[in-house]
Amino acid sequence: MASQNFVFHLHISTDIVRKLTLSSRPESVDELKNTIREKFQLDFDFNLSYQDPDFDGQLCSLVDIEELPQKAILKVIRPEGDVSSASSDDTVILPHALSPDRAEGWPLVFPVPTFSYEVELILGEGNVTYERTGKIVKLSKGQKHDILETLAGKMHSFKAYPNDKEVSMVAEALVTKHPCLKEPGSRTGWYGWKNSLKFKMGNYRSKLSRAGFHEVAVNSGKRSRNNPDKQAPHTNIKRPRRAEVNFLPNFPRGEDATSLEKLRLQIADDVRRSDRNLVLIAKLMQSTFALRRKEVISEDLPIGDVLERWPALKVDSQICAEFHRITNVNLKNHFYAELDRHAPHLLSLFRIKAGLTQYISLQVSQSDEPDIDDMPIGLLSISASSTDATPLCPERIAVVLEGNIVIEHPTLADAFVTLFGLMYVGLHLSYPKELANTFDFTQKVLMGTGGWKVEAQKNKLNKIMKTNTE
Repeated sequence: MASQNFVFHLHISTDIVRKLTLSSRPESVDELKNTIREKFQLDFDFNLSYQDPDFDGQLCSLVDIEELPQKAILKVIRPEGDVSSASSDDTVILPHALSPDRAEGWPLVFPVPTFSYEVELILGEGNVTYERTGKIVKLSKGQKHDILETLAGKMHSFKAYPNDKEVSMVAEALVTKHPCLKEPGSRTGWYGWKNSLKFKMGNYRSKLSRAGFHEVAVNSGKRSRNNPDKQAPHTNIKRPRRAEVNFLPNFPRGEDATSLEKLRLQIADDVRRSDRNLVLIAKLMQSTFALRRKEVISEDLPIGDVLERWPALKVDSQICAEFHRITNVNLKNHFYAELDRHAPHLLSLFRIKAGLTQYISLQVSQSDEPDIDDMPIGLLSISASSTDATPLCPERIAVVLEGNIVIEHPTLADAFVTLFGLMYVGLHLSYPKELANTFDFTQKVLMGTGGWKVEAQKNKLNKIMKTNTE
C-alpha cells in the first residue's frame, strides 16, 4: 500500500494561511522548518506548534517529529526576542528604534515654541494690551531676530525645506498665539512674517551647511561669482519629495565613510550565509543608514547598485525597517490598518465602477516566460500552471525592479506594500505613469505621509464614496 501524503494547514501569520503537502514525514523538525522556509520564502527564525487532537486542538510545541499527525494544523511562532517579531500577535510588526535626526514629519497644527524669557514677557503683556485696546506691540531688531531664529529651528526640526504653504502655516500660528504681532494693513495679518521666515530659513540652512549638515550641504557649492561654471543655485535641489522625515542624516558620531564601509561589508557577508543572524543584520543596517542615504542622495547611486551593495534590502524585514528609518512610519502595520478601515467604502466604490474589471483584465498578461528586462518596476504573478484561472491569486508574487526580481511574497498585498516601500529606497524611482494615482493614494491616504495634503486627499475620497453610495 502506497504511503499517504502528509498534509498541513500552515498559519504563517494572522492573515497568511497556506497549504503544505509532503510525500513523507520529514526526518526532523529542523528539516520541516527548512522546507517551510524555502517554499514560502521566510527570512526569519521561527518555531512550530501544532493543534493536538488529544487535547481538543490546543496548541502544542512541535519538538519531536514523531508527534506530528499525518494531517495537522501548524502555526509559525516567532521568538519573542526576534527584532521583527510581533508585539501583540503573530502579525509581522517591526518595532524599530527612532531614526537619529527627526522623530516626526510636518505636523497638521504647527506648535509655536517658547521664545527667550525677555520676548515671552513682552509678548504676554502685548497680548493683554491687544485684547483691551487692539494695539500691536513694537519689537526691537534683536527681539524679532529671536522670534525668527527660534521658529526657524522649530521648522527645521520637522523639515529642512518647508514649502510656501507650510511657511504660511507657521506665520499664521504665530499671530494666532500672539495676536499682538499682527501686521496692520495686511489682509492676513501675517504676510510680512511669512516673507521674513522664508529669508530666515535660507540663512538658517546656510549656517547648517557651513557646519557640515549633510541634508543642506548637499545643495551647496552651486554657481556663484567664484564658481561661474557650476550649476545654477536653484536647479537640481535635492530635498524630500515624498514626505521623507530623515532624508540625508549625518554619520553617527565617531564614524566616517571608511568605518561604515567595513560594517557594510560585514552585512553583505552575513546576508550570504545560510544561517543569517537577523538581529545582527538589523543593528548593522541601523548603524549604516547614513552611509546608504549618502550613496543614494549625494552620489545618485541607481537602485540596482544600491541593492547590489546592500543585499539586506532584499530581505523583507529590512525593507520595512528602511522605510521606517526614512519616514518613521511602520510600513505594513499602517498600510493594513488603514486598508482595513477604508476597505468597505472602497469595495462599494469598485462595485459601482464596473468598468474597472474590464480594465484589470486587459492589464493582466499571461506568459510562460514573461520579459521583465525592460520593466522598471512591477509585480510578477507566478503560478504553478499556465491554465490557472485565478491570475490575482497566484502561487507567489515577485517584486521586480529594473528588470530584476528582488523578493517574492505569497500574497499580492504583501508584494505591493513591499514594492511601495522600495520606492523610498531609491532616489530616482518614480511612480509608474499609469498607476501614479494608485501610489499617490497609498502614500497620502493609506500611509499618511503627505502632511497637510493628507486631509485634502481623505476629504476628497470620502466625498467621492458618499456621492457614489447614495
